[in-house]
Amino acid sequence: MLQIPHGEEIIRVEMTVKEALALTGTKFALNQKVETDAIKKLKQSIADKLLTPNH
Repeated sequence: MLQIPHGEEIIRVEMTVKEALALTGTKFALNQKVETDAIKKLKQSIADKLLTPNH
């Protein structure tokens, strides 16, 4: 079983509606970078939470 430190804590990610839709699988033919940007924001938010010294 995978143990994730602080796995039950809440993170907040600020993104556009388009970025959120892209994470659900919606494709944007005119801007394929939307999904990539959303994933980067999500990963950065997780890293910030896990690497914060007071956790």
